[in-house]
Amino acid sequence: MSDPRLTPARADLAAAHLRGVIDAPRYAEGRPMRVCVPVLGMTADPAGQGAFVTELVFGEEVTVYDEDRETGLAWAQVVADGYVGYVRAEGLEPAAAATHLIATRSAQLYTAPRLKLPPVLTLPHLARVTVVRTTEGYAQLDGGLWCPLPCLTGAATTGPDFVAIAERFLGAPYLWGGRSIFGLDCSALVQLSLSAAGTAAPRDSDQQEAALGNPVTGQWRRGDLVFWRGHVGIMLDEGRLIHANAHHMAVVIEPVADTIARVAGTPTGQVTSVRRL
Repeated sequence: MSDPRLTPARADLAAAHLRGVIDAPRYAEGRPMRVCVPVLGMTADPAGQGAFVTELVFGEEVTVYDEDRETGLAWAQVVADGYVGYVRAEGLEPAAAATHLIATRSAQLYTAPRLKLPPVLTLPHLARVTVVRTTEGYAQLDGGLWCPLPCLTGAATTGPDFVAIAERFLGAPYLWGGRSIFGLDCSALVQLSLSAAGTAAPRDSDQQEAALGNPVTGQWRRGDLVFWRGHVGIMLDEGRLIHANAHHMAVVIEPVADTIARVAGTPTGQVTSVRRL
């Protein structure tokens, strides 16, 4: 049975590539679009009123299969991880090839290449941008704004060590469904860190537990992923865990023994598995 989180099909419409697989009254080819706001929340609710199930950052690509002009919502699938849901259509624009990533925790954008100007936009870590020219230590983006060159990398990744990348998010607020330095949840920390190191990962913790790595039976070590029912963290070393969690409402590092003891008394319960990439 297909996972509805990853299947662009609903009662009245399905993606054209599902023709012959899923019956639907009509099918759509989809339009390639990209996110043009710092962060864009996605909900499973066609009225746009439900909780965010995930979030997209500036420059991420989606395929739009339908747009409701009355609600202002677009029904779309995320290109990178396949997630399907509804986003504000005003937060999208026609797709263009990204050339750089935001490599710092965040980056301020300016109307001209001058540091003392007030910034007009803040982009989160790992936002994708298109540089059209550089001058005086700044890069002009295709939308006309300027970004300091030290904030950018032209590489496809921001480093080889996904645990070190996870540490860049230390102190970031916890946000259910969030997926940026402005706020993120446990599985987003894992997904973003792995992605920035060159490893694609699913969005949700249950998907990650099913798809990533191999079971660990011996001593836990740096980079191991510790899973609970609905939660995941990354081992920083043999005794400490880094994770985004609602207890601290932030990304924190703490002794994994403390996490296990605290979570055991909640519906999340005991550790379900530990996996090593």
